[in-house]
Amino acid sequence: MKVYISVDIEGCAGITHWDEAEKNHADWQEFREQMTREAVAAIEGAQIAGATEILVKDAHCSGRNIIASMLPADVRLIRAWQGHPLGMVQELDETFDAVMMIGYHAAAGSEENSLAHTLSLDAAEIRINGRRASEYLIHALASSMLGVPTVFVSGDKGLMDEIEEVNPHVGRCAVKQGRGQSTISMTPAAAVKAIRDGAATSLRGELKASLLAMPEHVIAEITYSNPVLAARHQWYPGMEHAGNRTLRFETNHYFDVLRMLNYVT
Repeated sequence: MKVYISVDIEGCAGITHWDEAEKNHADWQEFREQMTREAVAAIEGAQIAGATEILVKDAHCSGRNIIASMLPADVRLIRAWQGHPLGMVQELDETFDAVMMIGYHAAAGSEENSLAHTLSLDAAEIRINGRRASEYLIHALASSMLGVPTVFVSGDKGLMDEIEEVNPHVGRCAVKQGRGQSTISMTPAAAVKAIRDGAATSLRGELKASLLAMPEHVIAEITYSNPVLAARHQWYPGMEHAGNRTLRFETNHYFDVLRMLNYVT
């Protein structure tokens, strides 16, 4: 079994403020360690379920957060960014059996996490075929495009509620809830155990049930916080200025959406 694990930080246990997610801030070290512990828990769960090859992507900000020395010897780690449209699932291909997403979070426009955003802080909201898009949705569609199901996701309860609507077969682990600028969270140790158990259970299930149906036609809409960005990015090929701060992009090929987002978010 070949498993891909994409790891973010804003959906990890306890993290609440942007200071805790930023590499150059003193608070980051504590949550960098928790991000790594949650990644290790997912790795251990995958190995319990029989995974023989595991590729981990550090998918937060610089891509240089996970403490590599804490990872088991028999996994590989992707650090930093190539710039490929697959983004947070860079290097994923059809040879993988499953994807897991750890430390993921609610979408831009959501009030379910004080750190909610999608891809960057530029977008006030991104919608795909009318649905508010989280980083989970964008990249689970990318994995499904390749025929690889995203079978397990950990993060905040707001994201888990979204996934329940998108595909209830996906394994889910809510390690915290957002309340305005505050969070109600599992302890780090409890989150690690829940992720390990959830990852193992999900990988023992019917993996293909977690595939998302790929739309035949895609309408992506981006509303920017800053109107200057909408004015600039309307010149991306195929982009339409749909209204105040909002751009629309239509295509029959989902990879076109990934490529577009790579340049305008």
